Amino acid sequence: MRIDQVGFGQLMELEEHGADTYVALAPEYPWARLFGGQVVAQALRAAQRTVDPDYAVHSLHAYFIRGGTHREPVRFEVDRIRNGRSFATRRVVARQSTGAILNLSASFQISEPEADVQSMSAPSDVPPPDGVEDTGWGGLLVRRTAIKDFGRTVTWVRVEGSPSDDPAIDACSLAFVSDSVPTGAVRAAHPVQVPRSDIRQTFMGASLDHIVYFHRPSHGHQWLLADVRCHGLVGGRGVSVGNMFDPDGVHIMTIVQEVLLREKRHGGGSDGLGGKEA
Repeated sequence: MRIDQVGFGQLMELEEHGADTYVALAPEYPWARLFGGQVVAQALRAAQRTVDPDYAVHSLHAYFIRGGTHREPVRFEVDRIRNGRSFATRRVVARQSTGAILNLSASFQISEPEADVQSMSAPSDVPPPDGVEDTGWGGLLVRRTAIKDFGRTVTWVRVEGSPSDDPAIDACSLAFVSDSVPTGAVRAAHPVQVPRSDIRQTFMGASLDHIVYFHRPSHGHQWLLADVRCHGLVGGRGVSVGNMFDPDGVHIMTIVQEVLLREKRHGGGSDGLGGKEA
């Protein structure tokens, strides 16, 4: 099944396969491998299934181990690391027949009535999404890059469809979109710049690791504005840090990702992580 034939709710429908083990859909994307944001969102959903609903995710850390395939479902194995009075911790390994494709740790917290301070502001000089060229890959994700400077991208992004009435599913939609914006800032810092149509012929790109800090409840089915900056590029690895805001300028989450970006040279091959369109 292609990604343009799938709703986000279908991606979140995990089937139980034993104790703390779940299996989820793996749709086909326009490139050869699965979208990392999908696997992160599904791994988060698997972790949520083992946590009391009073606990909401506040951070996740993921390592992309190898590229996944749409030719078979993804199996998610959850380890209940700790249940505390305020926090709960889970580890999730996503597997296919080739082995582990992702390792994710997630931390959950009971809501606490403490200070709420926003120190980051959304950029004010950004055209609205309706007036910006589409830079997405079609299907479930809509993405429009409004600003591209050296080492920086400002992008509108959202998931097709309507928000859920479940805050846990809404958090998964944020995890899904969070992986769609970091690579562009790293590519914008590279000394070799090519038209978008030539990117896959020029570079092999992959996400190495991915971190999301969830600051405030929201969902990815509305236009979100991601302001992402590359913090350096060396040895084929670039680090990008981004802030994502809702349409009212509320700071929803912070994203950190290390990106592999290699120029394709004679005989250059993949190390099995798999490329993606970003």
